[in-house]
Amino acid sequence: MAKIGLIYGTQTGNTQTEAELIQKEFGGDSIVDIYDISKVETSDFENYSYIIIGCPTWNIGELQDDWDNFFDELDNIDFSGKKVAYFGVGDQNGYPDSFQDAMGILEEKISELGGETVGYRSTEGYDFTDSKAVRDGKFVGLALDEDNQSELTQQRIKTWVAQLKQEFAF
Repeated sequence: MAKIGLIYGTQTGNTQTEAELIQKEFGGDSIVDIYDISKVETSDFENYSYIIIGCPTWNIGELQDDWDNFFDELDNIDFSGKKVAYFGVGDQNGYPDSFQDAMGILEEKISELGGETVGYRSTEGYDFTDSKAVRDGKFVGLALDEDNQSELTQQRIKTWVAQLKQEFAF
């Protein structure tokens, strides 16, 4: 079975914790390799046909610092033939006008570079006014909110991973 590469960035540790929960839900490190974007080389992306990208939205609609520093390097990666899923961490109450923007910024860029987005999720159950991560009424990936809906995180991850197993053909 092909492995999945999960690359995340984090400021507070929430995105790392969620990356580890996703890895566990998939079946552990024999299925999912986890990388911190601050320690990644562009060549690390070449090893995977299935990639999961994790990024919190920081400040007002911005990428987390390590993703921001790596953003231009994405141009040096060929995402053609790769299925890419996204998860983001945001605060829908504190930043309703930019909820999950970082996830949308990364998805737009990686799609332009040939990545096939999988793992779209409904916006139902969230309370926000605008997001760069919404396409055709759905989030481009899994939207998590540890500030306001942490009690939903485990179930959201479980449901999303079950969906990804089908979309990744696992």
